[in-house]
Amino acid sequence: MRPEPSRRLLLAGAVALTVAGPAFAQTRRMTAYKTPWCGCCDGWVAHMRGAGWTVEVVERDDLAPIRARHGVPDRYAGCHTAVVGAYAVEGHVPAADVARLLRERPKAVALAAPGMPAGSPGMEAAGREPYVTLLIDHRGQAAVFGRHNGA
Repeated sequence: MRPEPSRRLLLAGAVALTVAGPAFAQTRRMTAYKTPWCGCCDGWVAHMRGAGWTVEVVERDDLAPIRARHGVPDRYAGCHTAVVGAYAVEGHVPAADVARLLRERPKAVALAAPGMPAGSPGMEAAGREPYVTLLIDHRGQAAVFGRHNGA
């Protein structure tokens, strides 16, 4: 026979869920900055939403100021920039890499899939090529974070 949980234990569990629930939900929210004319960005947003993210889309004619504000060097630019928590997500980064970024919380400013790699989320119609995602630190240096399509 199992003992019944005490009222104190049940109350503690309810409080933990109440506090952790909104914190978890906040990590699944992001703002994506894109140009009005880019269709592949819409494909990436659809990929993120399909993975359970809430994405607010903000259209801008020039994304360079957004990248600069978030510490993303131009050499790592993609066609859109998202912001989630303290990180920028540059280009067609897979949702699984974004989730890993938030889980591990490395000392970095951004995660990037530079350019527009064929076969990345939102770029599936362009074919399929190996590509990497790069973790960008505060000095603008990058290290491989994820490998995709056989990279």
